[in-house]
Amino acid sequence: MSWDNSAASIATLLTLDDISKAAQEPPKPGATTPVLALSAQARTKGYDLVCLPLTTDKWKKRWEEMCILPNGTDLDADMAAERRAEAWRAKPGFLLDEVTITQLEEAEGATVLISDWLELDAADDWVRHDAEIALKQELAYASYLNIHSAILPPPRSREYVSSYARTVNACLKNSPYMHLSIRLPIYNPSVLEAHLSPLPGSPRRSPSPVPGTPRLIVPDERGTETASGNLDGTWEMWDVIRSICDYSTRLTLTLDLTPPLPVKSGFLSKWKAEAIRHLFLPSSTFIANTKGYPVLPKGTQSFIRESMTHRPVVILAGANLGLHSLGGELAYSQYLRHLEKTSPAVQAALTSGTVENFAQGYQDYLQAPLQPLMDNLQSVTYQTFEQDPVKYHNYEEAIFQALVDWPHQDKIVLCVAGAGRGPLVARSISAIDRSGRDAVVYAVEKNPNAYVTLQGRKEAEWGPKVTLLFGDMRFIDVPEQADILISELLGSFGDNELSPECLDGAMRFLKSDGISIPSSYTAHLAPLQSSKLYNEARAGKEEKSVETPYVVMFQAVNLLSGDGGGTNGRCGPQIQECWEFEHPRRDAVLNERGLPLTNSHNARSAKLDFSIPHAGVLHGLAGYFEAVLYGNIGLSIHPHRKDRISKDMLSWFPLFFPFKEPLYLPSNSELQVSIWRLTNERQVWYEWHAEAFMNLVAPPPENDIPASPRSATSFANGGSFFASPPRNIPSPLIDANGDAFSFDRRSSLREPVDAGSRLIKIGHTSLHNPGGRSSWIGL
Repeated sequence: MSWDNSAASIATLLTLDDISKAAQEPPKPGATTPVLALSAQARTKGYDLVCLPLTTDKWKKRWEEMCILPNGTDLDADMAAERRAEAWRAKPGFLLDEVTITQLEEAEGATVLISDWLELDAADDWVRHDAEIALKQELAYASYLNIHSAILPPPRSREYVSSYARTVNACLKNSPYMHLSIRLPIYNPSVLEAHLSPLPGSPRRSPSPVPGTPRLIVPDERGTETASGNLDGTWEMWDVIRSICDYSTRLTLTLDLTPPLPVKSGFLSKWKAEAIRHLFLPSSTFIANTKGYPVLPKGTQSFIRESMTHRPVVILAGANLGLHSLGGELAYSQYLRHLEKTSPAVQAALTSGTVENFAQGYQDYLQAPLQPLMDNLQSVTYQTFEQDPVKYHNYEEAIFQALVDWPHQDKIVLCVAGAGRGPLVARSISAIDRSGRDAVVYAVEKNPNAYVTLQGRKEAEWGPKVTLLFGDMRFIDVPEQADILISELLGSFGDNELSPECLDGAMRFLKSDGISIPSSYTAHLAPLQSSKLYNEARAGKEEKSVETPYVVMFQAVNLLSGDGGGTNGRCGPQIQECWEFEHPRRDAVLNERGLPLTNSHNARSAKLDFSIPHAGVLHGLAGYFEAVLYGNIGLSIHPHRKDRISKDMLSWFPLFFPFKEPLYLPSNSELQVSIWRLTNERQVWYEWHAEAFMNLVAPPPENDIPASPRSATSFANGGSFFASPPRNIPSPLIDANGDAFSFDRRSSLREPVDAGSRLIKIGHTSLHNPGGRSSWIGL
C-alpha cells in the first residue's frame, strides 16, 4: 500500500462537556443526536475520525453506589446496595443515560474510550473484580454497536499490573472481534506526589487518587526520591501486559505524548518496535512559535515523524480550547499533516528509486530465502532483481576496473557463472567496450528456462562476443580457463544462498592468478526487537516457522545493542561481523576434478558480545552482508555503511533469525549470541542461540531497598496516567549470593572481571534449528 492512500489519520477527542453542550443546541438536518452533530462538524474541520468516551458520569455514580460501600452503621442500606450489586453482577447492563452512543450511525468511524476510573489493578480484590465486570460490560456494549476499537485506561500500579493484564487477556478472549489499545505515556517523567484521600468506605474499595501540588518524586536505586525519571517503567508495564496476553495481534498501544520528549535518546527507539495504533496528543503539548502558531517541541516532532511508519491514528485533544493565539483549531491538524509530509520515512517511500519506494507492501513481511540450487527461478523473479540499477552499476564498475588493471598484452577471458537472464553478461560487454580491451565472455546457466532467454539475447544483442554454456557451474566443463570469474550468488546474509559452495565448483575454470568478482563477503548480526516480526514468525503454528531465517524489509524494529561498552569494554559495535568468505580459496583440498572432497571448509561459527544500554525484549537477530566486488567497489546492506557503498540498492532485504520465546534484557545487560553455519553432504543450515548476563556489583543490604510509595501522574486535557514507580527489588540471583545455596554458582559466571564485579547469567534461549531440522539450503 502506498502512502497516497494510507496516510496517518487524525481524530478529534469529543469530551462529555462537548456532548452535553451539543445536546443543548437544536437538532440539525441529518444530525439527530449530539454525537452525530459533533461527528459531522469534525468531518467539516478535516478530521478523519472521532474518539469519545463510551459512558457518562451517571454510570460511574451508579457503579460506585453499588460497588463501594460507605462507612457507617446503616446495615439495611448496605444490604440494599449489596443486593443491587449482586443483581448487576448477575446481569450487567446499562441504563439509557449512562452511555453516549445508542445508534449504529453514531458509532461509525468512532473509537471509544473505556471509563478511565476503572481500576483493573486496584489493591482491593473486590474493586478489581467489579471493575473487570464493568469493563466486560462496556466492551460488550461497544461490540453490540459494531465498534471494533476501544482504548483502555492505563494501569495505575506496577505492583498489580499482572492483574490488569489478566483482565485484558480475558476481555480479548471474550470479545474476539474487538481491538483493545492500552493508553500509556512513553515514560513517567515525574511522579506526582498524590494526596490519596480515601473516601469513607469499607475495606472493599480502593482509594481514588486526588493529585496535590506536583513535584518530582522518582525513586533512585536506593529507593529515595530524586529529580530524575524512570524512563523504562511504563515500557516494562506494557511488556508485562502484552506478554500475559500472549502478544495478541488485537492488543495495541495508544502512546500518550503529553510529557515532553528528549530530542535524542536511545530509550525512545524501543517504542518503534511496538504495536502503536494511536498517538494521544493534547493541545497543551504544543508550544507557540515566534508568530504565535502552535508547534510541537523538537523531541515530540522527531518522534511523530518517525512514528509515521506505523500509520497511526493521531488523537487531538483540546484543539478547540484556544490555547494558542493564532491559527485556530485547524492549525493543529495542519501542523500534523506537515510533520507527516516531512517525515523521512514518508519522503523516502514517495521517492522513486529508493528501497522504501521499491519495497512498498513488503515492510515486515516474512519471505523464505531462495533455494538457488534446488529450484529454477521464475522469469518474474529475475525481472524483480534486474530492476536494481545500483547493484549492476557497481558490478560493471568492478568489471571495468579489473579489465583496466589486467596486463595489456593479454586477451582476457570472462566467465559469468550463473548468468540468469543475462544482466551481468550485458554489463560485462559494456565494461569491455568502455575499457577497449580484447575480451570474450562465457555465460554458464543451469536453469533451462532462463537459458532460452539467454539464447534470444545472444541472437539479438551479443552475437559472437558471448558463448553460452548450459549446465551446473559445479560440474560443467568450460572450453578455456577464465581470467575474471563473475557471479551474483549472494544472499541477504552473504552466504545463505550457497555462494561459497557454488563458487567452489566454479573455481575449477579460474586461472591461478585470476580474479573473482566478488572477491569476498562478510556476514553481520545484531540483536533485534520487534513484536510484529515475532507474531509473524509464530503465526505458522509449527516449530519450523520459528526456526527458519526469513528475508524481511525491516520497519517496526529496534536494534537493541549499543556501540561498544560492557564489562571492561568487552562488547563490540552495534552490528558485528560473524565471518568471511574469500574467493578464490587457495587452501581447500581438491579431488582430481578440482572439486573439494567435503564441504567442511565452508562451516563457520561466531560468538558475539553485545551491550544492551536500554531495557528491551530480544525477538530475533538481524542479519546483513557486505561484499567486496573488486578493489574498493562493493555491495552492502549494513545499515551503517550501505549508503556509502551502494546507496539505494534494491536487491536484498536483511535476514531475520527468529527466537521461539522472547528474552527480556534489562538496561545495561550484556547479550552473547552464538551462531553456526553447518553442513553435510546434502545441506547447509544455521543454528543460533543467545545468553543474557548482568554485571553484578556488590549487592546492597536488603533493608536499604524500601518499597516506593504509591504516587500518581496527571496529564492535561482529559489524559491521566497513575503509576507507582517500580520498586527496587533485588534480583533473586543477587539475593542468592549468600551461603544458603550449596550448589556451585560458578557455572553461571562468565570469565572474571574487575574485582567486586562479575557477570551473572540471567537468561538464555534454546538452541534453534539443531541439525537443520526445520530449515536448510539444499546442495
